[in-house]
Amino acid sequence: QVGSYFGLTGTPYDSGERSREQGISKAGNRRARELAIELAWLWTVHQPDSALTRWFRERVRNIKGRIRRIAVVALARKLMVALWRYLTTGVIPTGAVLHPAS
Repeated sequence: QVGSYFGLTGTPYDSGERSREQGISKAGNRRARELAIELAWLWTVHQPDSALTRWFRERVRNIKGRIRRIAVVALARKLMVALWRYLTTGVIPTGAVLHPAS
């Protein structure tokens, strides 16, 4: 549900004989999706030791361009779910470092 609010869920295509994924739906809140993707880029910079950042870096290594942008959308979805889990249950994303508020 969190991923679909941001429009970061997959869009399956199933014609009976053929089944494939068509990419993200983009049916959610456009501004929230843009913010989530920007937050994902910032997450990789400011949380370099988190499990999500390690997953992203393993996926893309030194690949540039389209593949990297596709992977950051997947990271954004995972990050939004992890942050939602943090807000509702208090479970901090694995490897994330929280700094006390000043």
